[in-house]
Amino acid sequence: MAQSPAPSHGYTEDSIKSLDWREHIRLRPGMYIGKLGDGSLPEDGIYVLLKEVVDNAIDEHVMGFGSVIEISITEDQVASVRDYGRGIPLGKLLECSAQINTGAKYDSEVFKRSVGLNGVGIKAVNALSERFDIQAVRDKKTRAIEFSKGIVINEMKTPKDTEEKDGTRISFRADRESFGEDVQFRLDYVREMLRFYAWLNPGLTLKLNDEVFRSKDGIVDLIRTKLPENQQYPIIYLKGPDVEVAFTHGEGYGEEYYTFVNGQNTTQGGTHLNAFREAIVQECREFFKKQWEPSDVRGSIVAAVSVKVQEPVFESQTKTKLGSTHMEPEGRNLRTHIINLVSQQLDNYLHKHGDTAKALQEKIQANEKERKDISGIQKLARESARKAKVHNKKLRDCRVHLDTKDKNRELSTLFITEGDSASGSITKSRDVNYQAVFSLRGKPLNCFSLSRKVVYENEEFYLLANALQIEEDLEELRFNKVILATDADVDGMHIRLLMITFFLQFFPELIRKGHLYILQTPLFRIRNKKETLYCYDDAERQKAMHKLGKNAEITRFKGLGEISPDEFKHFIGPHMRLEPVLMPEAKTIKELLTFYMGKNTPDRQTYIVENLRVEQELEFAEEAAAAA
Repeated sequence: MAQSPAPSHGYTEDSIKSLDWREHIRLRPGMYIGKLGDGSLPEDGIYVLLKEVVDNAIDEHVMGFGSVIEISITEDQVASVRDYGRGIPLGKLLECSAQINTGAKYDSEVFKRSVGLNGVGIKAVNALSERFDIQAVRDKKTRAIEFSKGIVINEMKTPKDTEEKDGTRISFRADRESFGEDVQFRLDYVREMLRFYAWLNPGLTLKLNDEVFRSKDGIVDLIRTKLPENQQYPIIYLKGPDVEVAFTHGEGYGEEYYTFVNGQNTTQGGTHLNAFREAIVQECREFFKKQWEPSDVRGSIVAAVSVKVQEPVFESQTKTKLGSTHMEPEGRNLRTHIINLVSQQLDNYLHKHGDTAKALQEKIQANEKERKDISGIQKLARESARKAKVHNKKLRDCRVHLDTKDKNRELSTLFITEGDSASGSITKSRDVNYQAVFSLRGKPLNCFSLSRKVVYENEEFYLLANALQIEEDLEELRFNKVILATDADVDGMHIRLLMITFFLQFFPELIRKGHLYILQTPLFRIRNKKETLYCYDDAERQKAMHKLGKNAEITRFKGLGEISPDEFKHFIGPHMRLEPVLMPEAKTIKELLTFYMGKNTPDRQTYIVENLRVEQELEFAEEAAAAA
């Protein structure tokens, strides 16, 4: 007797779905732009959308067409980019806007070292925009098409005469259905993006509304801006076929790198960065005839590395880490080329500039001396930490860490809390797989102007550095997000500032790489019998009161410990509100630390008075609400 076929459990030909390009991008936006977000973080998707449009304009400039790019962002969040390149061929405007895998960048002779995503970039922008308008101008003729979420809503079938200059104009508004109703651009993030474009393209003028971004000396200007003072010697600039390098040493700790491939800011480095880090150590050892430790050579370095690679291979769609091993298909080895170029040119430079060579040697020697000075303390601290690991009550660890191979490792988070009550609430409501808690004992030490020895002498600081695995560098960082979770009162603000000082002073790369955040928790709970709303400021409180009525119950949270674990889980879940700790524009670490943690200068006093929301203000708001 023949066996019956196994049940299909509903898996039939009808189960196989084929999505068109627009549906696929909207269904899986992360594959194309990394993440969505509302624009509050620099890695949010709307900046990737803007970047993809600007990249196309940059490519035209690199190919020798157009030296001005105009960008505008209106109050209603419509972004427009106008370049003065050749303009998209009018007959191919629809295909280039709405047909996946179509574009000139597949022709390596036309775009040998392009920036934008091959054939994907503006299609992703189109599909993820509630309004997307594209216009091309070529030879006194123009054509335009209007889209909504990738669907044509108005098309100019026949080109029209125009007096406009050749080029392309693209305007879009991010789709609020995908990104959320509150999505908006933060101009500070856009400005930083345009600065990098200017540094990488000397002679290019970028305009943002009324602001102009232009660079004369390229990546040397980048280093000047990032380290305007306290450099140990003049900026060294090296250039060879398809490679540019600029660097100097500062006074702080850590290593600061800005790396680029075809103008793309590769924030996670990759092959080119690894080659440069290897080359600088190799050449310093050979030139000074001493086997320096790599950390002594590279400590406090600030460097920019820019390479041009044909058909680069990146480790993700958003192109933040270079994986290529060759300059072009089956061509020069990328790592070998960079190492040889840097070694040879740096050797020539140091022989010609004796004062710079001496200053570099003295900096390496100073790094070596400090390392040796703290080695004894470091050994004792590590022995103490090993003993404490079993009994360490300060750290409530999680199961998955950033340095593991778990597919969700980027969810790994460490909350730094003040006191037992706050850490207790977070510990009870956290996700034990991805969220860990480190509890501070009162106010931490103010480490402003102290040497790195304090990291090893202060048990609390060392246990924290040990928990993060950041003693040497960020290579083995255990948590993707480090979140300061303190009360919203004066003491909480002070603790937050002391911890930021600690990271700025000794581990600034944690901030530069975007790992440090401040947790925002609600100040008020407004509820009636039907609904409960949480409010993060007085404006939200007033809106909630209007919605729930004057008889609604108002609770003011004066500390994190007052929020029950059942409620707290909502504030540290997938939609928790985080404020990134960012390095302000054109500010050195020394300037920041002196301003916030130095003596009470009049400027500092004025800033604190104007910006610190003290407990009394919140009490007043609560009393006013109760009286109403």
